[in-house]
Amino acid sequence: MSRKIAFLNYKGGVGKTSLTVNIAAALAESGKRVLLVDLDTQSNSSIWLMRLEKWNRINMSNKDMIYSIFVPGEQRLPDIVVKDVVKDQSGKCILPGLDLLPTTFNFIDLENEYVPDPYNPHFLLFYKQLQEIEDQYDFILFDCPPNFLRATQLGVFAANEMIVPSNPDALSLIGFTLMVEKLMLFHKRSSGFRKKEMGSPAYVRGIIFNAIKSNVDISVSVMRMNMRLKQFIRQRFVAPDAQVFKSRVRDATIVRRAVSLGIPVNLVAGQDTQAGIANDFRALASEIGGQELTQRDVPKVKVPEKPNQPEEVSTP
Repeated sequence: MSRKIAFLNYKGGVGKTSLTVNIAAALAESGKRVLLVDLDTQSNSSIWLMRLEKWNRINMSNKDMIYSIFVPGEQRLPDIVVKDVVKDQSGKCILPGLDLLPTTFNFIDLENEYVPDPYNPHFLLFYKQLQEIEDQYDFILFDCPPNFLRATQLGVFAANEMIVPSNPDALSLIGFTLMVEKLMLFHKRSSGFRKKEMGSPAYVRGIIFNAIKSNVDISVSVMRMNMRLKQFIRQRFVAPDAQVFKSRVRDATIVRRAVSLGIPVNLVAGQDTQAGIANDFRALASEIGGQELTQRDVPKVKVPEKPNQPEEVSTP
């Protein structure tokens, strides 16, 4: 049975997508089969991994993306999985084992246009179709938007664990607190649709500090987050073993360069000059997986001397 983990914080700008993408890539690099589910209308995970040209095609076609399953007779979830999504410029797979369920800007219609069936709500419909493919994967990671609207509910209902990306600031702590309050309310409202075989509802398992700038002391932020976690553990609002992960990710330009190259950080050549940021993500993947992961040899992409020029997003 796959481990299904939702990445979510009510505060935006914490680097949620970079964490989700690069942890997924580190797991795939170790030989795990991973499905990354992009539930954010901004489509950052999809654009990053598919590259803009291919993503533009599905954004214009209104097909082959998650919202298609909510249009009767359109498509089913197993039909829209992008297998081995990370490819080089020639179309050759360079990171086997990482698949993607993409989204596009039209996913906003789930909030505005879609009329849920009260007896088969959107999150249950999504879960049932995900069940058809989940046994193909060791991990399913959900990149959720910073809210608790319908798109986020898809990932939270399907997941059995939650991880909270955070920055060492007060706003991340506030975002985490608000998120837990909304989470408890959603679990209460959706409890009638959960069956025993679905496993436990998703409760926060851990918090990851991300994009930490050099020479910044985060000990006070860690202490405050641990205090809030202990409070929620006593109230049974989070998992009893919830923790602040020991592994953390430093801030580095290589993460932003990887986006422009359309690859995860662990495929960028010359990591030694970037203080081994890929190893930060590998350490997190090992901590999440509960064991030391063995890296496979995967081809690296050389960073060009000049950044790639941004491409243009096509809108329907």
